[in-house]
Amino acid sequence: MSVDAPREDFAQGADGTDVDPVGNPFLRTRFAAPARPATFLRRERLTARLGPVPRSPLTVVEGCAGAGKTLLVADWAGRLDPPAAWLTLDPAIRTPGMFWAHFLRALRAGGVPVPSATGPPAPADPADHALLSRLAAGLDGHDRPVTVVVDEFDRANTPEIARQLAFVLRHGGPGLHLVLITRTEPLLPLHRYRVADEMTEIRDAELALTVEEAATLLRLHGLDLPVRAVGALVERTRGWAAGVRLCALAALLSPDDPEVYLKEFEAGRSTIADFLLAEVLERQPPRTQDLLLRVSVLDWFRPGLADALTGRCDAAPILAALVRDNAFVEDFGPTGYRLHPLFREILLTHLRRRSPGLERQLHRRAAHWLRRSGTLPEALAHGAIAGDGTFVAEALVHDLAIGRLLTGPRPDGLTKLFTGPEAERAGPATDLVRAACELSRHDLDRGLDHLRHAEEQLASGARDGSDGAAARLGCALLEATAGRLTGSAHQAEKAARAASALLRSVPAALLDQHPELWALLQTQLGSSRLWAGRLDEARAALDEVVSRSPEAAATALPRRESSEHLALIDYLDGWPGRAEHRIRAAAAEAERFGLPRSAGSGIGQAVLAAVAVERDETDRAQDLLDRTPEPAAPDPVAAAGRHIARARLLLAQGRPRAALDVAERTVPADEESPWVRAHAALVASAVRLAEGRPDAAVEVLRAVPEDQPTCLVGAARAHLAAGDRATALRLLDGLPGPGRTGPAVTVRAALVRAQAARLAGDLPAVHRLLDRALRQAEPEQLRRPFLEAGPWLAPFLATVPPWARTADRPASAPAAVRDGDATGPDKGAGPPVEPLSERERDVLRRLARTMSTEDIAADLYVSVNTVKTHLKSAYRKLSVHRRNDAVRRARDLGLL
Repeated sequence: MSVDAPREDFAQGADGTDVDPVGNPFLRTRFAAPARPATFLRRERLTARLGPVPRSPLTVVEGCAGAGKTLLVADWAGRLDPPAAWLTLDPAIRTPGMFWAHFLRALRAGGVPVPSATGPPAPADPADHALLSRLAAGLDGHDRPVTVVVDEFDRANTPEIARQLAFVLRHGGPGLHLVLITRTEPLLPLHRYRVADEMTEIRDAELALTVEEAATLLRLHGLDLPVRAVGALVERTRGWAAGVRLCALAALLSPDDPEVYLKEFEAGRSTIADFLLAEVLERQPPRTQDLLLRVSVLDWFRPGLADALTGRCDAAPILAALVRDNAFVEDFGPTGYRLHPLFREILLTHLRRRSPGLERQLHRRAAHWLRRSGTLPEALAHGAIAGDGTFVAEALVHDLAIGRLLTGPRPDGLTKLFTGPEAERAGPATDLVRAACELSRHDLDRGLDHLRHAEEQLASGARDGSDGAAARLGCALLEATAGRLTGSAHQAEKAARAASALLRSVPAALLDQHPELWALLQTQLGSSRLWAGRLDEARAALDEVVSRSPEAAATALPRRESSEHLALIDYLDGWPGRAEHRIRAAAAEAERFGLPRSAGSGIGQAVLAAVAVERDETDRAQDLLDRTPEPAAPDPVAAAGRHIARARLLLAQGRPRAALDVAERTVPADEESPWVRAHAALVASAVRLAEGRPDAAVEVLRAVPEDQPTCLVGAARAHLAAGDRATALRLLDGLPGPGRTGPAVTVRAALVRAQAARLAGDLPAVHRLLDRALRQAEPEQLRRPFLEAGPWLAPFLATVPPWARTADRPASAPAAVRDGDATGPDKGAGPPVEPLSERERDVLRRLARTMSTEDIAADLYVSVNTVKTHLKSAYRKLSVHRRNDAVRRARDLGLL
């Protein structure tokens, strides 16, 4: 029938108005699309998905409450020709009879003729099948397709209604386009529509606002914020449209700066909380509400863990239903579930108000469950939050995880749990953890006090069995650590022997879970041997760590420290290029495992600075040392390495007295280091030579052992300057054979021999030795040995390669001037101080194609700020300040 025909399809009330099957009048608001607010954000990327006309018989827009799905469809539907019919469901429309009565009324309200033979639906459940057949036939024969939008379909998402709707949709043919707006997936046979390509879907993830959309929405509210502030808000809200809108409204009313408010607002005390509590939490049954409140103490959780917190066994079906209903619970498959961040904040605040004291109990339950399930890091985190020091200490020690306190970030609250004066001694495990915390902060006195107390308790039989073995192994690790920090190779060796015996009594499976334990023991042992001057033994121990320990996050720190110690040994042996390569490789591995740049002892930066001095890159060396401040109480090897690098730099800068002051600084240690004493003497000798006192230079080095090749060359140079050519040559003859010492030593030795040959008038020998020195120096780009040799060398370098000609220029000249370029980048600079990450290389490759920052961001699917961050890091690593210089330098280094 037409819309003007007598209204025989519906029953009528006493006043002549149409009424629904139970006798209530139809409410006009159920058949009208909602009006768009003045701050409405039109989202073209999503309306384009829906198309100018419906592309398929079925469209499903599914998302959580407040995702913006209704306004999105209303905006799209308002532009259709002919207009769409609209129906908004509510709890009163649950039976098939009520649903179809309102469906037919929506058609009429939308100006769609309904055949008179259709008849009014019955109030009983189920609806008359004849009515559905007549409706489908009428729609199939309609001359223009009819679009019907059903909002809040989840209110009537029952199997019976879904079956009947699928029947009408299938038999209505091209005459019906159905759009369902829902929080839950419709019970229709969606797989059939997907296979036949007869369905358009927009899901919750697509409904999330992008940073650009959020910025536009905020501007519509009168807030113009930086991209970084908008990005942080999108991250916190996960792009939830209602959350961003409510935050904007609250920020406008806040007395504080809007940007500050959006960064710091308390989700649990805002209009967002009211929205989510009313629209999500209170719509759930009591058991579901209880589960949601309890799991709010967790970042991630599995059903078993949720059951442990509730004391029930129904978490799996409840969580699956919450995910299906888009109730702010996210399913990540095997890894478990996660609450929406804002929803979690609100639930946690609600939990604290409703059940004071329960939060700590829940953390304790979670800690015990996670430890039983083998998820120790999370168990420790929850135990620390619960304030259960005994649990945390025993888990760390008995599960052989005490090494984690020395290799990685600690759970929140753990340091306070064991380092404050209120922390009580409750057994050897607690004392061991307190000792580890103090030693990791280089507080030797407190650390050793707790360590000795733990050893006394273990000796008195405080623990037995495997737990005792684990505790004693922890003691051995901390004894080795203390030996390294105190410069006592004897203590470290003793601890290593004790550890080797204990390792046989600990289950192999447990050891396999903690490779960092062995790696740490070997690193401490190697560092202590290095301090003692036993370089070959130190290299053997450190090589074991680098070659045998697995490349994993747990071993990233000891592997990095071992590599940096090996690099220091390489430098001491005269191999600067090899040292630099080790440090770059170690830095790349550390970056891959997310190790902070500040982690470690800082030896790597000191060695890189010393290598830069060898190449006469004094500006770079200065920058490296300035960016590596000395900690209050470093380990002796790291402190000595920094002193040597700084003293060598000061010598290169023409500041001999300052160099001597640094070289002679005492490094606190139980044992004296022979190589540290030798290198301090070497600097002192160089200072005496600079002062024109060769005899004093000879005397300084007289007591240095002859197993220090670098010092032998320095002594030979001093003797030659004092006029004792024979002794100088005898000392050089005592150098180790080829391959035992590197170019930084052999080049200097060749230059001293060349000077001796010149004094003897043997010019062919001078040229031969100088040629040898140049050939050995070229691969390493060594300049400093030629600058140290003195003015006699200048006439002999008139025809040598340009890179070596800096030797005849004043050592006090700026590096850029000595290299012939005072404005551009340092053309003589070596490889980057730190290796470029793969993403930084990606950015540089696009920079080389003259792409703008915005184009690079779009091409890599990242923000402009992210591109700028990568560029800034690449500039720093390449020692440049401009785009063109970065590209040129990267090409010179073969990075592009």
